[in-house]
Amino acid sequence: MARIAVIGAGMGAMAAAARLAVAGHRVAVYERTETYGGAVRRFERDGFGFDTGPGLLPLPAVYRDLFLKTGKEPLEACVELVQVDPSARHVFADGTEVRLPNASRAGVVAALDEALGAGTGDRWGDFLVRAREAWDRTRRPLLEEPLWPNWQVLAEREPYPAVPHKRLLRTRRAGTLAEVGAWELRDARLIALLESHALAYGLDPRETPASAAVLPYLEHAFGTWYVQGGIRELARAVYERCVARKVEFSFGAEVVGVLEKDGRAAGLELADGSMTEADMVVGTGPWRLSDLVRGRGLYEAEEVESKPEGTSPGRAVVCLALRGAREAGTAHRTVVHASDRQAELDAFGLGEPPTHPTVRIDRPDDPALRPDDGHESVVLTSTVPSQTLYDWTAAGPADAFADRMVTAAERAIPGLRGRTLWREVRTPVDTRRETGAEGGGVPAPALAAAEGTFLRPSNSTRVPGLFTVGGWSHPGGGLPHAGMSGTLVAGLIVEGPEFRGSQ
Repeated sequence: MARIAVIGAGMGAMAAAARLAVAGHRVAVYERTETYGGAVRRFERDGFGFDTGPGLLPLPAVYRDLFLKTGKEPLEACVELVQVDPSARHVFADGTEVRLPNASRAGVVAALDEALGAGTGDRWGDFLVRAREAWDRTRRPLLEEPLWPNWQVLAEREPYPAVPHKRLLRTRRAGTLAEVGAWELRDARLIALLESHALAYGLDPRETPASAAVLPYLEHAFGTWYVQGGIRELARAVYERCVARKVEFSFGAEVVGVLEKDGRAAGLELADGSMTEADMVVGTGPWRLSDLVRGRGLYEAEEVESKPEGTSPGRAVVCLALRGAREAGTAHRTVVHASDRQAELDAFGLGEPPTHPTVRIDRPDDPALRPDDGHESVVLTSTVPSQTLYDWTAAGPADAFADRMVTAAERAIPGLRGRTLWREVRTPVDTRRETGAEGGGVPAPALAAAEGTFLRPSNSTRVPGLFTVGGWSHPGGGLPHAGMSGTLVAGLIVEGPEFRGSQ
């Protein structure tokens, strides 16, 4: 039995801790803040509750597997999962809108044809078929296995089977998500639908590889799910599973250094001056972890380089407490697309909040999140520059951008301002405070191709006994990816460096 110290109580860290405890190790988690869950947080006031991180759960099989492998109670015995339908309502710049059925290719094709015109559904359906091929090619090496030593294979090969496109007597294939949209979908609304999946993760579709086609496919193939009581309930369930498996938690315990002995990770130094010994250390993101090892590089020169977290965009979140009941038939999620998509992307590239942002609206039909049926809790979310690139602490910018988000949301919810009792505005500054991520950035999932630019550093490091977990390391950000990160780290520790994922 090894003593394993885990830095942070994010979703990936807790997933690793639970699996390691079941394997017979003594696991202790040291969390800088006073609670668990990382970015999976809830804001509460006056009987209203709001998810301030992810609002929906794609690929719930990751957490079903976690609960299956760590105890007798399955996930559904610990939380109530609800498959939302429609998966989303989309309101486009020209005023047209569509409700997309959950996990139904035929239903999506029919809905798009009816709302956007004949042929649009088939184009999107054909795209999903190609996206499935990209998913099949990348799922195991990108999500289910530790990052290959010869990771360059993933960097050089574009897994998305793009349709040949003739231009100026040359035949080309799409290399970016923007080119996939322009050359294969050929409809401004379909392009906006495609690119919104990248934008939600802070990815510029003009630079994002075509392999990002797996992002809309993942939601289409496996559905989108809601945890009754809010996604925070999933974090609670994972935390309680850790506690049931004798994982020890220390909150308010900031780690300021990783101890080494004989060239190996040997414990942690805490901000209060205390030391804790360990046989192995599971750390946070590579960028922050590199500061804790005091000058030792975490990776060999030829490995994927760790990029500063502050270069990744963050999220602006507006929590709205509304008077009046939620209307029957209201979609759980609505995406209001920017009225000027090009201007939004241009601002995105310059590190400025867009004048007319794309806004995701979550309106859960959940009595646990409202004081009574005469009120409603609504969450607006937009992708914005991190605190490193834009000063969210200055007087005015946060509220001014929140006003723009509400204006956009009123295209989908007429009279929204008149129903608002109060609002809470959150920016990357809050994300930085809660997660420790530099600049309050939010990690995107790892993607193949593009010379490895969108891969994340491996979970094992050149420091023996030191591992990284969570969205800033392999396989990247997102709730499912965090759970898979925990699986990979546990496998590397339990089975050793030859671990190649579950078969």
